[in-house]
Amino acid sequence: MDNQLIWIILKKLRAPFLVIIFTFSISILGMMLIPGVDDKGNVYYLNFFDAIYFVSYMATTIGFGESPYAFTYPQKLWVTVAIYLTVIGWFYGIGTIVSLIQDETLKKAINTNKFRKQVLGLKEKFYIILGYNRITKDIINFAGENGYRFVVIDKNEEKIEELYLENFQPYVPAIMGDATNQNVLKLAGIGLENCKGVISLFEDDAKNMEIATVCKLLNKNIDIIVKATSKNQFDYYKSLGIKYIQNPFKIISDRIYYNLTAPYIWLLELWAYGHSLKFSKKDLFPHGKYLICGYGRMGKALEEGLKRAGIEYEIFNIKTQEYKAKKGSVIFGDEEDKKNLEKLNIKKIDAIIASTNNDLLNLTIINKAKELNPKIYTIARENSLEDLTIFQAAKIDRIYVLEKILAEYTYTVISRPLVNAFIEEIRKKDNEWAEVIVNILKTIAGENPLYYEIEINEKNAYALCRRLEKGEKITYGDIRKSRADRNELLKIVYLLLKRDEKTILMPTPQTEIKINDKLLIAADEENIDDFEYIVNNIYELEYVLNKKGT
Repeated sequence: MDNQLIWIILKKLRAPFLVIIFTFSISILGMMLIPGVDDKGNVYYLNFFDAIYFVSYMATTIGFGESPYAFTYPQKLWVTVAIYLTVIGWFYGIGTIVSLIQDETLKKAINTNKFRKQVLGLKEKFYIILGYNRITKDIINFAGENGYRFVVIDKNEEKIEELYLENFQPYVPAIMGDATNQNVLKLAGIGLENCKGVISLFEDDAKNMEIATVCKLLNKNIDIIVKATSKNQFDYYKSLGIKYIQNPFKIISDRIYYNLTAPYIWLLELWAYGHSLKFSKKDLFPHGKYLICGYGRMGKALEEGLKRAGIEYEIFNIKTQEYKAKKGSVIFGDEEDKKNLEKLNIKKIDAIIASTNNDLLNLTIINKAKELNPKIYTIARENSLEDLTIFQAAKIDRIYVLEKILAEYTYTVISRPLVNAFIEEIRKKDNEWAEVIVNILKTIAGENPLYYEIEINEKNAYALCRRLEKGEKITYGDIRKSRADRNELLKIVYLLLKRDEKTILMPTPQTEIKINDKLLIAADEENIDDFEYIVNNIYELEYVLNKKGT
């Protein structure tokens, strides 16, 4: 890459260099050949050093004294010619240099070289993010707090500049390029050992499929987090061995299903994504008849969820483009629209879901439905966070923001893998089990407990590992004691234990601790701090384990 920069510079400056060399050579030769007179009246000729010295400051400053002696008229005549000759050469050279500085090819080569060095300089594990937008911005913000680094590729220069203006800490290397280009992906470090994975969440499903295929061919060991909105795509990604496949419509459909059939599983899942561990007044969806407005990818996913839940539903197949072409806008609510809702018996509908791909259309559908049926429960799809304030002002009962759902899922997979595993495991349980867990969490850890993930190794649990290495048998119940009073228990709940390929949901206090165990805990900040002290401090651990000591 450095050789390429040198080649570009030499290629651009070759002509001006030759012009300057030629004009200087002619000027110097003339000064050496034309006789002069010294201070004693003797004829003399400038030597090469005197000639090049004089021409150098003459050509660059055009302000000089005659050296080493006053010039004769022939010399002055030649100097006059040389002045114009060399100035023309310098102007040409300076103009070429200015043009070179502004040259897009050189700027691209410099930026590419800088980017390559930044990527090679990453020592931490990093993910390659394809495309910079609100979703990926949130991913960088949240997952970056957990020590992960990111490299961004986007074909839009304005997006790259926008990323730089965010001034992320630590720094996020970024390059303008096509995410499907193998050379760009290689430049971004897809083949490096510390490249953890690639994130591809484009709206274009075909593009995501192409990227996933190329990435797997370039590095079969990396994780790929990809968006898919159909079963065919899902099956294809599975055949490639991709584990993390995001379908925001399926996520929404599943959440509606669990809300209707197992609300405590729904509550635990939302809590896992950072929401409160309690039901608000409008959280529970009504059991009655639903109206799905929009029968695209999301509408079909919703239909599947409602069928699974055994809920009666009607479909209002409104298509954004057709509606806009017919009405001239996407504002729903004229007399014809009103009649269409009345035909669907809107006053007897218990809940309406506006699921088209246009936020304004969804918003106006909800508003018209509420006008015709004030008691109706409203659920709306929001595609972009830009319209969040408007949707909230409309007092919609439940808003599903696609960008937020994708961001939450992605940074949970990246930075909280045990939380992601916990969600997968609780979905295998029933509502009664989930209700018990919610009550346990509230009783022990409070209404809004935090997560804490720890791997039992010397870095994270130094004191504990020292004792385990000596062959001592210690259980998770043994270290769940207060360092203030070992007769009291820490207010923590063991949610999940991952040991090699085995996953244990809600491990018991009798479970023996093994080095390299990965543990997910729920607790408040104070008890998490106490737990960290105990497993890392030799004396604190000795205190909680020593039953006989004082």
